Amino acid sequence: KAADGLGGLFLGLISGTSADGIDAALVDFSATAPRLLRARTYPLPVSLRELVLRVSQADARVDLDELGELDTRLGHAFAEAANALLAEARVDAAQVRAIGSHGQTLRHRPQGAAPFTLQLGDANIIAEVTGIDTVADFRRRDVAAGGQGAPLVPAFHAATLANALEHR
Repeated sequence: KAADGLGGLFLGLISGTSADGIDAALVDFSATAPRLLRARTYPLPVSLRELVLRVSQADARVDLDELGELDTRLGHAFAEAANALLAEARVDAAQVRAIGSHGQTLRHRPQGAAPFTLQLGDANIIAEVTGIDTVADFRRRDVAAGGQGAPLVPAFHAATLANALEHR
């Protein structure tokens, strides 16, 4: 896979709607099938979790300064989780081709006159703190293309694990 530019180590980050932690996974895509090298859930600090849960409520009102601060704090939390996973795996950041960060979903409304989805966790901070190229906003791109923005995992599974000779 390295010849087509898709091989190597990648690190994925996500935090679910419960906001109880950040899931981090280090995966090697060098072989025919992806190989999970290390995965762990890192708990969110209690104050950060409480803020996420408060602002993600349907009736929440948040000022822009608070939203910006939350985006920054989540970006740092995601970066810390990525660096911690790499340290535990004893993998240097320079060996990782990219980080994919789903972020923390605050609101997901893929239908209506102006469909949208909102995830926080500034990918720029993740890239700066880890030194690794970081891509994000997967759901927003899917909604922009007319999709629902979720779930995205089945498309990934189909692309990486499909086998014409075996039903998976």
